[in-house]
Amino acid sequence: MAFFTDRANAFEKHSVMRDKMRATRLPGGVDRSPISSGAANYQALMDDTTRERSWPALPFAKWKDTCATLHMWTQIVGKVRLVQTPWTNHSWHVTLYLTARGLTTSPIPHGLETFEIRFDFVDHELRILKSDGGTRMFKLQGQSVAKFYQAVMQALHELELPVKIDLLPNEIANPIRFDQDEQHRSYDQQYANRFWRVLVQADRVFKEFRSRFCGKCSPVHFFWGSFDLAVTRFSGRPAPPHPGGIPHLPDSITREAYSQEVSSLGFWPGNDSLPEPIFYSYAYPEAKGFDEAKVKPDAASYNSQFREFILPYDVVRTAESPDETLLQFAQSTYDAASTLGDWDRAALTEKKPDLLSSRSRS
Repeated sequence: MAFFTDRANAFEKHSVMRDKMRATRLPGGVDRSPISSGAANYQALMDDTTRERSWPALPFAKWKDTCATLHMWTQIVGKVRLVQTPWTNHSWHVTLYLTARGLTTSPIPHGLETFEIRFDFVDHELRILKSDGGTRMFKLQGQSVAKFYQAVMQALHELELPVKIDLLPNEIANPIRFDQDEQHRSYDQQYANRFWRVLVQADRVFKEFRSRFCGKCSPVHFFWGSFDLAVTRFSGRPAPPHPGGIPHLPDSITREAYSQEVSSLGFWPGNDSLPEPIFYSYAYPEAKGFDEAKVKPDAASYNSQFREFILPYDVVRTAESPDETLLQFAQSTYDAASTLGDWDRAALTEKKPDLLSSRSRS
């Protein structure tokens, strides 16, 4: 799970949480399963134009103001889902999900009605859809967080969907109330679209990685608090109490989120503390020797400040096979966490039915 945005501040407060120096290779069990044939076929045909469209450059400095504004907008929308949705373990009830055009809350209950809020990063619109057929839409453009908040609340009011949310952002230092935030007001359509396209690819590959595991596992989902996409595997055993200390997030929420042993994989676009987009992988609790584990590819390293393995996004997007490079990182970091953490790896490995053989016999 990924529950912080000012990651450096969070880790200065506690050293045992994630949420890379190399030593000897871990024994056993690296999954060298090939990527799916569909992925292999498209990668064989990938030219420079296709690569840039699918895995676009996302330099943090070029869109940092848009990133900060969009972070606050997703928090507003995410908090609407939070207050209307029954609690699900590890705060899985608050997240957003990738769509073919942006991000969505998925259906949200409101009395006997249901509604959904969708970010569209193709036409750059926010849409609210209600189960009685009602809809509202407004353009995503340069506007303050306060104005965006007012527009969302007004649209919900017009649809007879009154909602009250906590107005203070979570997981950031020096938060400004949404209804008073005139500071964050940038929206670069090109970079908002690039960010979404990166999430599309990460979501796709994360789901491939998720399919190899048959234990308890989170969906691939977007945490608006920490502003990252993540998927988390669970060992099935309880974890020691988490120390907490994440800015503007109750320790009780953090402790419930990390109440079980996990290995988590994610994508994060960066912030001022680490101004570049990265893929990351961490374990909680972190087993002895995890920070010295040999992982793939060679460009991956352990960041002692964040207590996680990181792989620069640019390494993945410029690789001959971005999918395979990212899957190597995902698998090798999970192997390190699960082997050193003494997980029951054999019991947690998905054994897929031989669908091809079944079809050939029918």
